[in-house]
Amino acid sequence: MKSIFLVASLLTSMLLHAQSSTSPVRPAPRQLAWQSQETTAFLHFTVNTFTDKEWGDGTESPAIFNPTKLDARQWIKALKDAGFKMAIITAKHHDGFCLWPSKMTEHSVKNSPWKNGKGDVVREVADACREFGLRFGVYLSPWDRHEPRYGTSSYNDYYKSQLRELLTNYGPISEVWFDGAKGENAKDMTYDFAGYWALVRQLQPNAVMFSDAGPDVRWVGNEAGNAGETCWSTINTEGLAPGKADSKYLNRGDATGKQWVPAETDVSIRPGWFYHAAEDTKVRSAKNLVNLYYQSVGRNSLLLLNVPPNREGLFSEPDIASLHEFRSILDETFKKNLVTKQPKLTDKQLATFTTLPANQPLTIDLGAEQSFDRISIQENIANGQRVASGRVEYWDGTNWKSLQTFTTVGYKRLLRFPAVQSNRIRLTLTNTNGPVELAEVGVFKASAREGE
Repeated sequence: MKSIFLVASLLTSMLLHAQSSTSPVRPAPRQLAWQSQETTAFLHFTVNTFTDKEWGDGTESPAIFNPTKLDARQWIKALKDAGFKMAIITAKHHDGFCLWPSKMTEHSVKNSPWKNGKGDVVREVADACREFGLRFGVYLSPWDRHEPRYGTSSYNDYYKSQLRELLTNYGPISEVWFDGAKGENAKDMTYDFAGYWALVRQLQPNAVMFSDAGPDVRWVGNEAGNAGETCWSTINTEGLAPGKADSKYLNRGDATGKQWVPAETDVSIRPGWFYHAAEDTKVRSAKNLVNLYYQSVGRNSLLLLNVPPNREGLFSEPDIASLHEFRSILDETFKKNLVTKQPKLTDKQLATFTTLPANQPLTIDLGAEQSFDRISIQENIANGQRVASGRVEYWDGTNWKSLQTFTTVGYKRLLRFPAVQSNRIRLTLTNTNGPVELAEVGVFKASAREGE
């Protein structure tokens, strides 16, 4: 009897070990909430806006910062109307100038003529986000070209003090952006990223943290707006650090990665990250922004689009017009899902799903014959990412014909192809890391404006 018990215990232990070894890496709730936003915004704004530079050198006088018509409500309303779910302000860029009245330095808005030194850009953006229902995030550059302590161990204490000010004085913060950029001639500086991240976890536990390789969100590997055609949410972070990562690896992720660190696709609506009047005629068109959406959100990433306020402290009209048209096109394309008789796959809830093994075709009914040219596929990523490749076919009345192949799915995969006519499609997942929790399938006809 004792031997039977021991054998049973051993078998149970082996089974649990096998289950745990094949169990997919899963996102934390904060990461899941982050990715569901789909489109978020960067707000690059500082003394560079007034010097016409991209990187300030830290010698700029606070006297030049005077956005006389600054209206954060205008920024956030424009973003809200365009469907964006969060705004991240550059509270301090590489020049070291602080957009809030930091107690740690005189190099801030408190010594500018704007609002007679009584203003606080960070607070105005945070308040506007709360008013319009957007999440709020902050960018705090570790590289500081103004602060004399930079390059010494005491700078880490200085930086943490500034981080603490931002994390404790402005309400809930949803994302903290740690830029790994640093000039070639910058002073040697060992950043205490472990200490920075611990402070965020302590003070804003629901915030995701971005750096080149996480800990919560990773860089997509370029600033052109392109997530990888294959884009896993998992990577192996060992040996990686802010400013130290292979951009190609970050772009595609790693099917065998042990950490869930999804990709964020950061790109600007203008050629530069800060406002330059000479770029008023170079704002990305709505059609271009829609293409970025397909290349980021449609490839299991998130689109972080930079929209820089101008010297008056306003979004310029070309930027607002492009944002508005961008959302209008997307709304028109995705307003009607042609899929019928599949309630689990059309309820817009990732938590309701159909389990689909590899190489088991799933036929999806479109009711009557329809014209379509877009397909959306989503996994229930709360339980991991499993699709490595698949194909879609359509019924031509006599035979199944190949429509498109694809690789990873994850949160969302969007397929684009010339319009076809059919009353049903067939989805086959040809390579998976276990049974797939297929959460959503959509079939759509794109807005004619996508091709204009």
